[in-house]
Order: sequence, then structure tokens, then C-alpha cells
Amino acid sequence: MAQVLEFKLPDLGEGLTEAEIVRWLVEVGDVVAVDQPVVEVETAKAMVDVPCPYAGVVTARFGEEGSELPVGAPLLTVAVGAPASDGPAEDSGAASDKGSGNVLVGYGTSEAPARRRRVRPGESAPAVPVEPVSANGAAAAREVSEGPVPVISPLVRRLARENGLDLRELHGSGPEGLILRADVEYALRAAQAHGRTAPPAAEPHTRVTPTPAPATASSAAVPTAQPPVRSSAPPAGIRIPLKGVRGAVADKLSRSRREIPDATCWVDADATELMRARAAMNAAGGPKISLIALLARITTAALARFPELNSTVDMEAREVVQFDHVHLGFAAQTERGLVVPVVRDAHARDAESLTAEFARLTEAGRTGTLTPAELTGGTFTLNNYGVFGVDGSTPIINHPEAAMLGVGRIIPKPWVHEGELAVRQLVELSLTFDHRVCDGGTAGGFLRYVADCVEHPAVLLRTL
Repeated sequence: MAQVLEFKLPDLGEGLTEAEIVRWLVEVGDVVAVDQPVVEVETAKAMVDVPCPYAGVVTARFGEEGSELPVGAPLLTVAVGAPASDGPAEDSGAASDKGSGNVLVGYGTSEAPARRRRVRPGESAPAVPVEPVSANGAAAAREVSEGPVPVISPLVRRLARENGLDLRELHGSGPEGLILRADVEYALRAAQAHGRTAPPAAEPHTRVTPTPAPATASSAAVPTAQPPVRSSAPPAGIRIPLKGVRGAVADKLSRSRREIPDATCWVDADATELMRARAAMNAAGGPKISLIALLARITTAALARFPELNSTVDMEAREVVQFDHVHLGFAAQTERGLVVPVVRDAHARDAESLTAEFARLTEAGRTGTLTPAELTGGTFTLNNYGVFGVDGSTPIINHPEAAMLGVGRIIPKPWVHEGELAVRQLVELSLTFDHRVCDGGTAGGFLRYVADCVEHPAVLLRTL
């Protein structure tokens, strides 16, 4: 006899609490194997294919493409040990409660999570209200449970209210009967499938104003004071949800502004010699060296001299933690929004290796295939906002890091060179730093060293 197992959205790691369904990879009735990807989701950090830990036949899916599900919400149910409708399924009876043993970004399938609720055969998940039908076919009155409604998310309450669904009629599939968004969406789909609408619910935002009687001569002569009517409707305009990458960026930048007392210093530098050095390196043959790779080499050399800026602040311990490695993040603008991929161990890479890694991560950012591991763990960020055609910026530090180096566009400008006015390739460099980790002298020394290396690349050779 088939056993129906429920597979919930796993913990995707890195503090992620929800994910958006981008594309279902299986249909109801499909046969799935252990660790077969069943859905593509987008988190605040990356696109992830979620594998199913069970082998069997898909009996239900929860959530439409484009909807968000919290971690722990049902994704699908699988009938384990049941043959497919069009023939026996390979390995369908080989699945066990222990799962596959594989790991998905911090989520192990080798042991069932403590909160996972097994769905017994014949039981639907999540549960939805079913109208009892009398002998004459009319729907009987619903039984409404008493007591508080087990709902935490205000989004779930709003979704139910906007669709006229009484939450007291639902039995949640979450821990201790908690009603999740998937439960509400499942109930709405079930109501639509049965050709009925959801029961009307109270609409606290709707006011019914009685139609005033026609004014008579006597009533018009006596003005009546009316209190001002204030609308409870939200302000007009286009409302864009802060979710996904945009929401994650908003949360991180807000936290940075709240917690980090930042300061910014900047300097103009003559990048003419750096551009000539890059041209000479690329003319020698072999893989081309990118400008950001050279800037990364300069940055890691500067951090070796000023390690205070390659750190983070632990306020609970009241300590500054300096790192012995440089995981260099770099800001990249993509169609999904701003992302900051991280080049691991940038201090140990040469210009050629840095060029290749920057190119790989940039392409992964454009295609949305960056993993959470490639978007976290940075110790310092390099921000090349010159690609937007601007000279300067005061960026917000990428929390919990302690500093960010900004590079503007490199353009010809008049400059005094060797005592004479000349047209040189100039760039503005800026450093935003956490004033808790160092004072202005250290920050100024770091930025001055970077500028010296940009103006005279031979300075960098002396420190290697």
C-alpha cells in the first residue's frame, strides 16, 4: 500500500526564511527519483534547484509559480511505493523515511526534520474546509472553531481577508496547527475547483455611508458641522513589494546604516601608468587581464599593510575581529538587482586567476546561478561604480564588513604632471570605513597607498 509523504520547503541556509517558486520541474502524476530536482526557487541570494528526498509518484503540488513560500511550508506530496499510472516506476519502492542523505545548502535529507508532518494515506495536505452537503444538495452551515486563529504572518491574514476566506475554518499544516500561506492558497484553489467562492469575511477597511436625504429649504438654511472624513485607504501610487534580492538588499543596507558609524575619505589619482601597464601585459599574449583584477591586486596588498580594514566588529564580545584571509566581494548590477559575489582567498591569487574568477562570478550573476556560498562570507568589498559613468560615491558598507573601496570612471582630465599641465587619465578613489575599527589616519594611509599603486604600479612590485 502506498505511503504518502509530505516534502516541505527545506531550510536553504544563510538565514533565509522564504523562497519564491520560479518554475515547477514536475507535474502531478510524474514519477520522481531520489534527489531529483522538483522545483526551481529564487531566494534573496540565489536561484536554487530543490531536490526531493523521496522516490515515488507526485500526488500534489503546493504553490503557484511566482508565489512565495516560507521555510517549512509544504512543497509537494509523494506516494512512496505506489506504481505510476502508466506503468511501474523504477526505484519508487526503494525510498525510505531516511531520505537520500544528500545535502542542499545546509539542508540534510538523511534525517527527517523534527517538524515534518507525515501525511497518512487518504489525507490531504494541507487540510482545507469541506462544506457538508445536506440531502437536498444545499450546503450545510459551517462549523467555526472558537478561540484565537493560529496565524502569525500578516501576509497570510491579508491574503485571506482580500479573498473573503474565514481563517477559523482552516486547519493549518504548520507546527501546532499554524496556518501558513500555502494553506490559504490551497483552500482558495479548492473552493474554485468546486465552483464556489470563499465565504465572505469581514472587511474592516470598507465603510458604508448612508445616502443623505435631499436637502430641504429649512435644512439647507441651518448648516451642520461635519467632522473631516479621513480615508483609511493606502496612499495612491505604484506599490512594489520589497522581496527577493531587492528585499535582502534593503534589509542589509538598513542594518548597516543603523549599526555602523561610517565615514568616507576620497582622493583623485592619475591612472595613466596603470592603464599603460595593463595594455603592456595584454600585448604580451596570453589571457587578457581585466582592470578590476589589477585593482583587486592593489586592494589585497593594501589590506596586508592595513589589516584593520579587513575585519568585522563583534559588539557582543566588544571585540574587533581581524581576518587572516581576504574574501573580496565586488558589487555587480544584474537584472535581478544588486548582488555582491565573493572571490575567495583573493590575496592568494595572481592577476590572471583574479580575472578568470571575476568573469565567472559576473556571468553567474547575470544568469542568476550564483549560489548562497558565492554571495556570502566576504571580508572587504571593491565597488567599481565607474561602469555607471560616475566619478564618485559614498557607498554603504556591506554589513558586517568594515570597509568598502570605491572606484570611479577613468577619464582624460587636465592634471599637473612633472610640473607641467597635461591631459592624464584620472580616477577618483573613495573609502568608506567603520570608524570603530580604525581612525582617520589608518583609513587615509590605506587610501593613499592604493592611490600610489594606481599612479605608480612599480610601488606594488616592491611589496610583493
